[in-house]
Amino acid sequence: MAITIEQIKALREETSAGILDCRKALEQADGDFNKAKDFLREKGLATAAKRADREASQGVVELYSHGNGRVGVMVEVNCETDFVAKSAPFRTLAHEIALQVAASSPRFIHAEDIPQTDLERIREDTRIRAATEEKSEELIENIVEGSIEKFKDEVCLLRQVYIRDENLTVEKLLLQNIAAMGENIIIRRFARWELGESTAQ
Repeated sequence: MAITIEQIKALREETSAGILDCRKALEQADGDFNKAKDFLREKGLATAAKRADREASQGVVELYSHGNGRVGVMVEVNCETDFVAKSAPFRTLAHEIALQVAASSPRFIHAEDIPQTDLERIREDTRIRAATEEKSEELIENIVEGSIEKFKDEVCLLRQVYIRDENLTVEKLLLQNIAAMGENIIIRRFARWELGESTAQ
């Protein structure tokens, strides 16, 4: 059965789950809306998204040093209660986030954090390169948008591919842990230092 955009949008509005997750749920349920909702509920994506507005002021500051002190990371991960903050699964998640930052060098947590000037620079550079290859305006626009999305995937922590599982993004890892622990969890901030790197931004 073909899944329509309208079905995906309706399920997304109802559950706050991601577009790809909604599509997959509808495909698994042969287009049955209620079964798809149940599928998402089981996966925890729907409930995790609904917890996003709950206050998270407890948590941990995780420190990680890599390569005999060549790379250092500090990340603050917040949850709702001290009980969860002290739990092994939460501490493990915080450590995994620190490892991700060390390995993948993100610059931002969310795509919305990227300064518009950075996006405009990439847009302009890509447009100039594509224009020299005598491509149509429509194709150039597609190339530009593709470059922007690729840049966001590289520099935004939540959009990066999780280093231990290429089928997961860090955002999906976070949602899975929110569902499993039953609390809102937020990656509040991080810093990454590498020996000898320039301090100029």
